[in-house]
Amino acid sequence: MTAGRSSEELKDITLLGNQGTKYLFDYTPGVLETFDNKHPNRAYFVKFNCPEFTTLCPMTGQPDFATLYISYIPNVKMVESKSLKLYLFSFRNHGDFHEDCVNIIMNDLIDLMDPWYIEVWGKFTPRGGISIDPYCNYGKPGTKYEAMAEHRLMSHDMYPEKVDNR
Repeated sequence: MTAGRSSEELKDITLLGNQGTKYLFDYTPGVLETFDNKHPNRAYFVKFNCPEFTTLCPMTGQPDFATLYISYIPNVKMVESKSLKLYLFSFRNHGDFHEDCVNIIMNDLIDLMDPWYIEVWGKFTPRGGISIDPYCNYGKPGTKYEAMAEHRLMSHDMYPEKVDNR
């Protein structure tokens, strides 16, 4: 038994605690791992902040940097954090526009976990004097979370930020 979970529950987690971790430099969704939600009868948010997300501009090949915010309400499965870190790292040499990156990440996490609700927000540093901050979300169709997603999208970012709180 490890931290309240049986070895059977942890059998699919191979990266956490592995000292031989290999960092992949090309988009690799297959590195993502899950574990069972021990509280499936309770709605709660899990939030990840990734202040060192890096990808490449598909036109110039120049690096783009962002803080990514990923928030989700788990259903049955949850994403294991080290696998998420390695997955996000795999965008390092991936060339896609900012808007595509956040949607790809959200789609991969939906496919992986089938969450009740998820949102991904990328706050990219300015290049050429302009920043791009794409936001996407999803609520499981036919549930109250579908309406929640619509509401959060419609009221997203109602308070524009100042340069000093980027």
